[in-house]
Amino acid sequence: MQKLTHINDKGEAQMVDVGCKAISTRIAKAKSVVLMQPQTLEMIISGQHKKGDVLAVARIAGIQAAKKCSDLIPLCHPLMLTKVGVELNINTHNSSIEIIASAKVDGKTGVEMEALTAASVAALTVFDMCKAVDRKMIISKIQVLEKSGGKSGDWKI
Repeated sequence: MQKLTHINDKGEAQMVDVGCKAISTRIAKAKSVVLMQPQTLEMIISGQHKKGDVLAVARIAGIQAAKKCSDLIPLCHPLMLTKVGVELNINTHNSSIEIIASAKVDGKTGVEMEALTAASVAALTVFDMCKAVDRKMIISKIQVLEKSGGKSGDWKI
């Protein structure tokens, strides 16, 4: 039986040792999509939501979430992020908001989890702010879009 590097001799989970890895600039992008009723999207676009600017709050929530990723996900390395961005794109054709989150670090491990966390929490924030007016919202298509840096190299969907 092959020993997994993330299991210690006692069979317990542990963080992967990245001490020997080279420092490189690592970037990841992830997305999520929030589908909603057309009137909910119109309320967001027009700025008429009682709770305030849904897009601005979701953007800040996503950035904060990326910074807290290692607090939320067990065994995730804490990273000194150099950049986090959250972009919210409105699609009136299918009544949705597409969220694109990016994270960047100069470090020894990737930032896919930080980008995914940012995209997910931004979507959850849209849902939370709008759930009283639209209980049929759907959060979907959470995925990594691309990554660069590190030993495994670059890839993009």
